[in-house]
Amino acid sequence: MFRRDLIRAAGAVGLLAAPAVHAQGVWPTGKPIRVICPWPPGAANDTLARLLAARLQEKLGATAVAENRTGGAGLVGTNAVLQAPADGYTLLASAFNTAVMPLVLRGANFDPQIDLEVMARTARAPLVMVVSGTRPEKTLAEVIASVKARPREWNIAISSLGSAGHLATIEFNRRTGLDLNMVNYRGTQPALTDLMSGNTQLLIDPSFNLLPAAGDGKIRALGIAAAERSNLAPDVPTMGEAGLPGYEFQSWYGVWAPKGTPAEICNRVNTLMQETMREPAMVQRLTTQVLEPVTESIDETKRFISSEITRARELLRSVNYQPE
Repeated sequence: MFRRDLIRAAGAVGLLAAPAVHAQGVWPTGKPIRVICPWPPGAANDTLARLLAARLQEKLGATAVAENRTGGAGLVGTNAVLQAPADGYTLLASAFNTAVMPLVLRGANFDPQIDLEVMARTARAPLVMVVSGTRPEKTLAEVIASVKARPREWNIAISSLGSAGHLATIEFNRRTGLDLNMVNYRGTQPALTDLMSGNTQLLIDPSFNLLPAAGDGKIRALGIAAAERSNLAPDVPTMGEAGLPGYEFQSWYGVWAPKGTPAEICNRVNTLMQETMREPAMVQRLTTQVLEPVTESIDETKRFISSEITRARELLRSVNYQPE
């Protein structure tokens, strides 16, 4: 549903746009632009990659194609971009994972702040903490008290190592003084399946994955890791309201290019995506899917990514995490 609605929205706003014309200068020419997504089809990364390709085609008159290059926990597709010519014809549409990949994967021999050019941050989703519907606890305070009283009854699922949810779980343990056992999964869906069946008891993951699932009672949302409540889940308190002030984590999505890609090209893509994320139809569709559009300059995105890497490094060091 998420992918279909967002692609439909991209098409709708495209119909309202001025006719596409070829940009002046050396980029883009008739050469196709590849937008590489290092994750499988169907997820938010994939949808935003296809949105970028569509807008490049609509607004710049370019031939642009989204391409899924999966494997290695995102490393295969990322390496394809790292090794591509810095000419603006190979772009990377990925997420938070790109920024922290070298901290998590042994084979990630690159520095995202040096070896890639930032083009834009496009969207974000606050994380949500949920508890299995098989548990009687209704609030975060009740969960913390129960874990302290009976710690062997509790495990917390991790959708993938190094994910935003993994880091948020480390911080949750640190802030509460708990030592929840982390069970690692290969993706959100298997983690959510085990949570709903009661094989694990807690999960922290992006809101667009969890809030829809909370509607059937198989899981319950305890708190959203954002400064404000979501309009789509107004009854779910922020984690600050639930007892952990300042506890804020998000999954986010962006666009990169190979090192050395001309600043003019990076700036054009940044401007294009800011314009896209301000369009009312796009804002509405993203909000419906519990995604928030992001509009910021390249320098703002660089500062944000630097702060994310610093926090991730500190949290992983605090638990002596070793890249795998």
